[in-house]
Amino acid sequence: MMRLCSIASGSSGNCIYAGSDATHLLIDAGISGKRIEEGVASLGIHLKEIDGIFVTHEHADHISGLGVLARKYAIPIYGTAGTIDAVRRTASLGKIDDSLFHVIRADEKCIIKDLSLYPMRTSHDAAEPVAYSIFHDRKKIGIITDLGCYNEYTVACLKDADVLYLEANHDINMLQVGPYPYYLKQRILGDRGHLSNEASGKLLGRLLNDHMKAVVLGHLSKENNLPELAYETVKVEVMTSGTGYNVEDFPIYVARRNEVSQMIEI
Repeated sequence: MMRLCSIASGSSGNCIYAGSDATHLLIDAGISGKRIEEGVASLGIHLKEIDGIFVTHEHADHISGLGVLARKYAIPIYGTAGTIDAVRRTASLGKIDDSLFHVIRADEKCIIKDLSLYPMRTSHDAAEPVAYSIFHDRKKIGIITDLGCYNEYTVACLKDADVLYLEANHDINMLQVGPYPYYLKQRILGDRGHLSNEASGKLLGRLLNDHMKAVVLGHLSKENNLPELAYETVKVEVMTSGTGYNVEDFPIYVARRNEVSQMIEI
């Protein structure tokens, strides 16, 4: 059995638990060590049992708790060479033992006990960002956020997922009329920014399959999105995509910003 649970999600901090009965992983650690500790404990797991932290990229909302966890629990940290180099140069994290870092490469399998992970390249304004597909016992979880655009490579990497954790960062209209300065709006809307609700729905339409059990919408902007708006927009995009799938056939959840979300088991 595989499990997925969002511990925190959004522009202010991200941390996802993914695991099996034997293996426990975190994807990113972008909230305080204390909050991660409490979130993992609420799942009935101790941080001493975490087998690794897989980092998507070096932005603060994905790594801010990394230093504390590394020093307190000596958890191995996995990331691309570019990401690890950027993490090492992030002074706010404090000293992290070099022996904890493990370099992974996009499109190369990484095995942690009974889980297999495949990093995939993403289009984001970071050093060498990736997303992850996780496999166990012929089941697949896809986790992808922080991408300004997607292509056929993205679709190929994520196809046939049983569970999908997918970015729905912003509503385009809310962003355009909102308080952000012009340069930041352009960054978010650009090809190396973040997926809008509409783009998220279009990508989901490409990825639906007969064995998909659940979809989780994550990394919502606090200022430029609303959970209900993300949910409804994605549903509309799927219904009008011509795929033939009914959005009522599988649950769509929205990951909570500051709380542990529902555990999904497959």
